[in-house]
Amino acid sequence: MASGVLPAVDKYICSFQRWLPGHLADITDPEHVKTIKLFATRHVLLRADRSHITPSIRRFAAGQIKHATTFLQWLSTRDSTLSSCGQLDIDVWFADNTEHGRTCLKPFLNWARKSRQCPHSLSIPTMKISRRPALSEDERLAALGRLLTDTDTPMRLRVAGVIVLHYAQPLTRIVQLTVDDVLHDGETTLLRLGEPTSSPVPEPAAALLLAYVADRDNMNTATNQASRWLFPGRRAGRPARPDHMSSRLREIGIPVAAARGAAIRQQLLEPPAPVVADALGYHDKTTSRLLRESGGTWSRYAAGDHSRSPVGWAPKGTRDS
Repeated sequence: MASGVLPAVDKYICSFQRWLPGHLADITDPEHVKTIKLFATRHVLLRADRSHITPSIRRFAAGQIKHATTFLQWLSTRDSTLSSCGQLDIDVWFADNTEHGRTCLKPFLNWARKSRQCPHSLSIPTMKISRRPALSEDERLAALGRLLTDTDTPMRLRVAGVIVLHYAQPLTRIVQLTVDDVLHDGETTLLRLGEPTSSPVPEPAAALLLAYVADRDNMNTATNQASRWLFPGRRAGRPARPDHMSSRLREIGIPVAAARGAAIRQQLLEPPAPVVADALGYHDKTTSRLLRESGGTWSRYAAGDHSRSPVGWAPKGTRDS
């Protein structure tokens, strides 16, 4: 595929398509097979074709199918079916299962309601979103300092960790960066994260980034020698896998989710949330929500000349009595 001999296909979609027939073959109820197959082809695969597939998305797709199958089998033990299940069935199942199980089943129930496979009047319980605690600012700075100075750590992990800790980037986006996203004009180094803006890279992180670009690893295969990926993967023409990168970063003491949380909150302490969103490639609603959760607000921020006082305004005590 990397050489153009074979047409490009997504290996994770292919993996799911190979796994699905075996799963369907293990289901004994023909009606369940029909329902699960419809859900897989008209919802799971359809949504997968519209987005970039990662290993975690592939696992979640299989999880949706497995939990939908388990739910249908559970309904059978209650002498019920998907078309006849009631609100009590939904509530009991959600009460008895884990947060992961509820998360995996919710897409199936939403699809079933919309496609009239179950009563449209059913209410899906609201999911409680749990977030891992972010690193403290001292922990974030200590991790940054260690990555910038520890020459025993592989350079690709040091660079990826710095991008997480300083720019709050998810690994799924980091592995999609190319060397063309690193801009250097002799004095200033920029990293293109948002569109059309680029974020400045301060020293000594800039020196580390430029040194890595000049000597990337995984460049020895014939098709990788001209790779533009910032983090080339072991497979020809492919970037590094985000799940593998995440596990390697955990091994050196960088918990990615907690590090991202600390980094984005630190970024939001200074410029307004919309400015941070543009610079880091976030949606402005996401940065605004995170700012509210951290107790701050830029809701009254407006662009323009803030050096002049509004018309009619005067300092307290100077107005005519």
